[in-house]
Amino acid sequence: MAVVFKRIIETSGIEPQLLTLEVTESMLLEDIGSRIESLHRLKDLGLTLSIDDFGTGYSSLSYLKRLPLDELKIDRSFFVDLFEDTKSRSLISSLITLARNLNLRTVAEGVETEQQLHFLQEEGCDQYQGFLFKPPLPSAEVFELLPCSEVRSSEVELITGSGVQGSGFKG
Repeated sequence: MAVVFKRIIETSGIEPQLLTLEVTESMLLEDIGSRIESLHRLKDLGLTLSIDDFGTGYSSLSYLKRLPLDELKIDRSFFVDLFEDTKSRSLISSLITLARNLNLRTVAEGVETEQQLHFLQEEGCDQYQGFLFKPPLPSAEVFELLPCSEVRSSEVELITGSGVQGSGFKG
């Protein structure tokens, strides 16, 4: 996978630190040793690495220690009952604090209301995604927004094995 990313970076001229690769917990469950090695190679290219949907699967805190991560994404499922359940607020606050203590940026996914945004800002979350900012876009529209036309959706689909969906992002 690092070879493909290296080719895309060289072809497009894009700065690698502008690319964020999101890794899901389920991906990590398969052959963790080789996954960690692959992620280190991608990190060596300069990519930003993010663990997506942290806390929704079979999370292991040891992943946060062993993986060369830059950010932790908090899944939208934690926001469903944010203002009805104090445990949800406590979990989100704890995840933000944990990430900060590990020098990881936090990204909240699925922010839909100003109330949610205000809570996250007060807790010190670094970045936010969700319908409050922009709905998901089809891959063709995402690539129209990119400054470098050499990176095509077919190249990204080669990496991901599926279409690409973008979402609103603020931080």
